[in-house]
Amino acid sequence: MCGIVAAASSRNVVPLLLEGLRRLEYRGYDSCGIATVDEDGLKRARSTARVAQLAEEADKAGLNAVTGIAHTRWATHGAPEVCNAHPHFSRDTIGLVHNGIIENYEEIRERLKGQGYVFYSQTDTEVIAHLVHSNYHGDLLKAVQESILELRGSYAIAVICRDEPHHIVLARQGSPLVLGVGDGEMLAASDAMAVAGVTDRIVYLNEGDVCDITPDHYDVYERSGRVFVPAERAVRIVQAYSGAIDLGPYRHYMQKEIFEQPRAIGDTLEGVVGITPRLFGEGAEEIFKGVSRVLFLACGTSYYAASTAKYWIEAIAGIHCDVEIASEYRYRISVPDPDSLVVTISQSGETADTLAALKHARDELGMTRTLTICNVATSAMVRESKLAYITRAGVEIGVASTKAFTTQLASLYLLALTLAKTQGRLSAEKEAEELKNLRHLPAALTAVLALEPQVIAWAERFTLKSHALFLGRGVHFPIAQEGALKLKEISYIHAESYPAGELKHGPLALVDESMPVIAVAPNDRLVEKLKSNLQEVRARGGELYVFADADTNITTDDRTHVIRLPEHVGMLSPILHVIPLQLLSYHAAICRGTDVDKPRNLAKSVTVE
Repeated sequence: MCGIVAAASSRNVVPLLLEGLRRLEYRGYDSCGIATVDEDGLKRARSTARVAQLAEEADKAGLNAVTGIAHTRWATHGAPEVCNAHPHFSRDTIGLVHNGIIENYEEIRERLKGQGYVFYSQTDTEVIAHLVHSNYHGDLLKAVQESILELRGSYAIAVICRDEPHHIVLARQGSPLVLGVGDGEMLAASDAMAVAGVTDRIVYLNEGDVCDITPDHYDVYERSGRVFVPAERAVRIVQAYSGAIDLGPYRHYMQKEIFEQPRAIGDTLEGVVGITPRLFGEGAEEIFKGVSRVLFLACGTSYYAASTAKYWIEAIAGIHCDVEIASEYRYRISVPDPDSLVVTISQSGETADTLAALKHARDELGMTRTLTICNVATSAMVRESKLAYITRAGVEIGVASTKAFTTQLASLYLLALTLAKTQGRLSAEKEAEELKNLRHLPAALTAVLALEPQVIAWAERFTLKSHALFLGRGVHFPIAQEGALKLKEISYIHAESYPAGELKHGPLALVDESMPVIAVAPNDRLVEKLKSNLQEVRARGGELYVFADADTNITTDDRTHVIRLPEHVGMLSPILHVIPLQLLSYHAAICRGTDVDKPRNLAKSVTVE
């Protein structure tokens, strides 16, 4: 989502800020801006185009200073127009960038209007800038501290002041913010990726922290009630995968990340020589032994990973499992179970809805057995959970998740096996067989990726389509859901997914010769049922596109197109079957000429509710 970069240095920070924004472009944005401060005051440049255009605007504006802030904005309050782009100024004294949403901005804005402040945007962010100005009496740190006491909601902010040109004050609550400790310079960003290549020394700010940085120093203050007291925050060495921004031979990051999945799965499973609770952290064995139920909390693609894992955990471990959409969970009355294992799933570990749902389950409902499946070891969600399993997908830049999803699935299958073992349901022979199957996954995925030319031929048929229907049964229904999500995300083709058995309960009314129907057809115990459902489509003149295992005996004709996967891998089949769905979505988007890596209206890391 929105991205923040800030820098205080002894050199011109404009190149640093612009490069940081480029590294955050993968998060998705619809406007961007940069501001500097020196003895001559505040200057800024803003644009509703890409960061490359912003660089030209910054050059025209003559931006060249040792202190500055920059931002990529994903619109929430106000349209993506220059007037709403960050940074926002207050009376040419205060400059500010902000991630998050301020819930009480309207009442603060009305009060500030009464004090004579003029608003030039529709954003909640401009309220913070004017609020800081109203509290400023020669001490920027104190003004920011006083201002955030009035804010309700989530925020990460970086503030500069005309009268203190070598200082930047930072604050965070509910939105991530890190410091980069450089050589004679200090940086701040919403993602460590933004400072990769400048420094690998990272300081993670805690909830409620306020920080004052200068080129050679930082001071952190933690909130204690309505006062702020000095605090220590450790410097960590973090490899931010700066090489991930290189496309290599690929046209888009999404394509690159699809083809990185064999490596990502191999890395995620590296070191797994046996099924043991220790894979999930210290104390996992004791926590897992008392588990009577599993509750998954997730959003988007991660929700479909959880929905797949529900089938595995109930079938393999024999433990009841519920899956909740995180953005809905904490707003309904639910029945807490202290013996539940609460599992959150997130690529970034900063997803606001999932993080809030985790805290609700733990703090308000008393469910303290918590585990996070995440791709970022230093994320807020990992820090808030007792246990964690870190997927090793590497940085995922394309907005539409691919390798993060399949590494989540691999991790969740390990969880199912581990819970089964703690329940006495996994024999030594079965454990050895399952480990062999997991180790085979990278090779199996590589074989599926070789089907790309056949998928490209299908994708060309989707160029003029407006709608598509995805079908799956059993554990492959969530995979059909994920396939539909991918197609709509990046090709803008309206897509829906259904359990194939539900066709005759309504969706069949949509089927005609113009509606492509994509089916996931592994050779499992439901394949004969699925074949009957496909006949229902054929009888209504529908056109079928079937991803089948080699021995499913689904024949090709003028209205039924079949791509056969090289092998069936049993219960791990969902991990293989999602690959051609990713390729279909990618190449359909290419054919339709959409912005594959940065689809409209979407963002990579959703850090607001």
